[in-house]
Amino acid sequence: MKFELKTENENYSKSFSQFLGIVFFLSLIIIFCDIAIKLGMISRNHKIEYNCRLLSVEKSKLYFKKLSRISNLKSKQQIWEYCREVIN
Repeated sequence: MKFELKTENENYSKSFSQFLGIVFFLSLIIIFCDIAIKLGMISRNHKIEYNCRLLSVEKSKLYFKKLSRISNLKSKQQIWEYCREVIN
């Protein structure tokens, strides 16, 4: 007749590996969110630069509206000054 005694080591190793899996998964989520935010900022800066270049070539209300929406600047003078800084 065999008699087996279970030890607690298996439970600790399982819970430790689950803990590491959760930490790894949360780390991946944080890294991907950071990348998404940085790509959004790069995209916004590219849109501003592109629209400023278009505005310098063709002075259209459409470009003023787009730049006003993207940069949260209201007056045309502020947009012109901002575009001068961006282009140079």
